Amino acid sequence: MNSSLERYTERVEQYASRFPRFPRFVDVTMVLALIGCAFFGTQLSLPGESRPDTGKSLEILLGLSCFVLLKYRTHTRTVVVVVAGVTIAAIARGYLLTPMLLAPLLAAMYWLAVLCDRRTVRLYALVATVALLTVNLFSDGMRDLSPVLTVIGPVFWMALPLVGGSLARLRRDYLEAVKSRAEHAERTREEEARLRVTEERMRIARELHDVVAHHLALANAQAGTAAHLSRSNPEQSRQILDDLTGTTSSALRELKATLGLLRQDDRPKGEGLEPAPGLARLPELIDSYRSAGLEVVVHQEGVRRPLTPGVDLTAYRIVQEALTNVAKHAPERATHVGFTYADSRLLITVSNDGPATATATAGNGASGGFGLRGMRERAQSIGGDLCAGPRPEGGFEVTTALPLQPSAAVEGESA
Repeated sequence: MNSSLERYTERVEQYASRFPRFPRFVDVTMVLALIGCAFFGTQLSLPGESRPDTGKSLEILLGLSCFVLLKYRTHTRTVVVVVAGVTIAAIARGYLLTPMLLAPLLAAMYWLAVLCDRRTVRLYALVATVALLTVNLFSDGMRDLSPVLTVIGPVFWMALPLVGGSLARLRRDYLEAVKSRAEHAERTREEEARLRVTEERMRIARELHDVVAHHLALANAQAGTAAHLSRSNPEQSRQILDDLTGTTSSALRELKATLGLLRQDDRPKGEGLEPAPGLARLPELIDSYRSAGLEVVVHQEGVRRPLTPGVDLTAYRIVQEALTNVAKHAPERATHVGFTYADSRLLITVSNDGPATATATAGNGASGGFGLRGMRERAQSIGGDLCAGPRPEGGFEVTTALPLQPSAAVEGESA
């Protein structure tokens, strides 16, 4: 029964949304049907009893009260008061209380239960039912019936539209809640997608910055050193130029690997791409800067332990970016790279011996670069932190603490 009613309601709602005038047509049809019910109800009486002689005025008034139902959407409470007043007046004049006579009032109570809050529904239903019962007990049309039947009938018929209207309101509220949850879920999915796109864009931007800035700074340093030694030491100049060729080739390979991640093709995952760099390639990185004339000293404290891929890549990129800043701003100064393995964290320190003013620009980003910001974002992405600033004794220092075992969720985001 409920499923059939729901299918009928959904069908009516579909027609209403498709044809704007359909609700008005349904309302007029309903009013005409209620007028017929009310008129038929005035013709009924108990066996052996005659109909009350009230003329046609009350019947016309009942018909007019049905037209008031056309305003049930905008003036629900007023409709209930008018229809209930006319119905009670008809019963007081001696008409037999039947469902046909009550049809306009039952329709008004149904829409009251659908459109109004529960407190209003209870108040109006209670007042209408009590008034109906009071008039019905003293009506001439019910004097031959027992008081029990006189009370049970009106209460039963008044309860039906209230229950039906309450169920319809609950279904409407449920559908609205489902629709709201669906819209909220859609907005959440869109926001999450935008957030993921932004995070991925920032990750790719950091990767490209590290690759391009490192190799261009190194190539610039090697080219400058080769030009400086071209006359005084041609042999060393040729060696540096050979290293420059390797630097540009490495830059092209890393750019190809990074941009290859953005391509969607039919190759198996990872085919043709180099693995992400880590501290295992640190000697190669240090040698490339040494060939460009930068003095780099590496020292380690504690027992070296294996790192997860995310931590390994982050440590390598931070050291790479720090050495790139030194090569751009203080290439003539000695640079110290330190690794300290503690219980749960890896402490990395990159410092140079130059004057504070020589490298302050590289550290505070006044030149408009994103190196320091990128290093800090990389460290924070795996649960670490990074500090950078001038040293009291001169020079500049970058210090970062990375967790040796980040959580699986953080590791997945940084990979």
